[in-house]
Amino acid sequence: MTHPRTGSPRGRSPRQRLAAWSAGVAAALVAALGLLVALPTDAYAAYGQIEGSGSTWSQVIVDQWIADVSASGMAVTYNGGGSSQGRKNFAANVTDFGITEIPYQGTDEYGNADTAGSREFSYLPIVAGGTAFTYHLEVGGQLVKDIRLSGETLAKIFTNVITSWADPAIKADNNGRVLPDTPIYPVVRSDGSGTTAQFTTWLDKAQPDLWRAYFGRAGLTSYYPKPSGSRMIAAAGSDQVMNTVAATSGNGTIAYVEYSYPINKGYPVVKVLNSAGYYVEPTQYAVAVALTRARINTDPTSQAYLTQILDDVYTNPDPRAYPLSSYSYMLLPTGKSDSRMTTNKRQTLVDFMFYSLCEGQGKAGAFGYSPLPLNLVQAGFEQVAKLGAADPGVDIANRDATRCNNPTFVAGDLSRNKLAEVAAQPAACDQQGQGPCLGEGQVVDTSGGAGAGGGAAAGGTASAGGATSGGGAAAAGGGAAAGADTTAIDPATGLPVGNAVDAATGSVTGAVATTVAARPVGSSVAFGALAGAELLAVALVPGLFAVRRRAVTARTAAGAAPGPSSRGAAGLMGAPLRATPSVNGTRTEPASAPPGRSPSDEGFGARPVEHPGAHPLGRPGAGMHGTGR
Repeated sequence: MTHPRTGSPRGRSPRQRLAAWSAGVAAALVAALGLLVALPTDAYAAYGQIEGSGSTWSQVIVDQWIADVSASGMAVTYNGGGSSQGRKNFAANVTDFGITEIPYQGTDEYGNADTAGSREFSYLPIVAGGTAFTYHLEVGGQLVKDIRLSGETLAKIFTNVITSWADPAIKADNNGRVLPDTPIYPVVRSDGSGTTAQFTTWLDKAQPDLWRAYFGRAGLTSYYPKPSGSRMIAAAGSDQVMNTVAATSGNGTIAYVEYSYPINKGYPVVKVLNSAGYYVEPTQYAVAVALTRARINTDPTSQAYLTQILDDVYTNPDPRAYPLSSYSYMLLPTGKSDSRMTTNKRQTLVDFMFYSLCEGQGKAGAFGYSPLPLNLVQAGFEQVAKLGAADPGVDIANRDATRCNNPTFVAGDLSRNKLAEVAAQPAACDQQGQGPCLGEGQVVDTSGGAGAGGGAAAGGTASAGGATSGGGAAAAGGGAAAGADTTAIDPATGLPVGNAVDAATGSVTGAVATTVAARPVGSSVAFGALAGAELLAVALVPGLFAVRRRAVTARTAAGAAPGPSSRGAAGLMGAPLRATPSVNGTRTEPASAPPGRSPSDEGFGARPVEHPGAHPLGRPGAGMHGTGR
């Protein structure tokens, strides 16, 4: 029998109806959870945490990429202990990947093996950049900036031939500008370093007489030689080198680090003389220009495939080129039976590299690096594809260079390098024998005293790579390279301000998002069902507790002891309750119910209050309307 107004069974008490409702909610939740088991899962591997170590030269941008991909569910940890340690850890199967500026050398400086052993791998280029020379020189408590040095002068400083900032060679590089007679303290790396290897490779090629006399032999080294009794200061890692220079006690220091470190610390870098006779900083533009002369090992059968030969970079005749430009590499495990690799880890490596080679390159310039050109991005994806070949469970679909918006790419002609084309010509005052270009607060002192303070020098102009030295405009006649667009340049960094479109090519100089979607374990459909079940629970379960709480309140207001029963709609509507006679004792109904009529007759559904003599199982005799418990 149903209620005439609600259509619900009249023979069921509110407590029974509540129990039925609860059972329905539980059934819905069980059904939703059961769907998780029944649904097929996607053929995609979940992400597994990966660990790497190595280069501090690359660490600033690598750490940024790691932070970026964490939002997509990728867990990547990286310890920048130096390239040498990174190669050793990778060879010993301590890490899942390594990062290094130079390839395995076969044998290191101490006669120890420097190979990957039996572990299969590929070199994967990840980012370009310039090895910079940052310094700390004060006059009157103010930093001296805009110092220019030739390669020969730098070599003499780092071989202890030049020991004072007032040396005539430094004065000549700065066109008569005299710096204070402060002792020079070269800061070098104390650990095995790819930055050291890159710097000493350049020394060996560009200044062989000075370097070999100092080092005692030809070739590079990852461990910079520091003679006892010299003023040299050794520090482990690029960050500690930078901290040494930036310390309050660092006056007189000069160090070699990747350009990102002084950029982030707010310290000046040396403008280095290039083969065209211009002093330039290692902006992303100057590096991109320089690396157009890089020779890459293109023999896929060679273990050194994709490694760099930089001899022609050091001597690039373009006035915009920065001589000490280079690449950094990931050591990518490619073996099918690699003991550290699982499908999950390979999937993380694939998508981490997809982000790094695509959208991640768009962040390179802002962090003091230079994005990779197209040929190296394409070659990088060829190496990433080897992870799919090693494990069919790895998803490598739709991960290639055509999906990247790299700042070096030119739409419609991927053989061109956008950054190299838009790089501004250096200012006239940065040419050897001219200037120097000075920023605000810097002056030319040819009398033998200060080099800072007193306002901006007349003619402060744009420096190589598009950076302005002190707010000046580009030097007349400097001009822009062919194909240059009207991209606004930040005067502090030499980087583009925002995104700009080249009217001639239609290419975008900023990055477009290519973020990899998060990859949960199992099917996204199944997780959608789980989310639906959770929403259902959130919506319904609080209602159950609310109904229960109101029932207890209603009985308390009527003078009845709280019990396990639910309440009817009378309490739900907030009507006051009063006691009325019943066959089984006293019952409650709203005070507003007409005499002689039950609230149940009006659809309120008020439940009987249990009589002291009721059936012990809660099944009393027939009430006024035959409604039992």
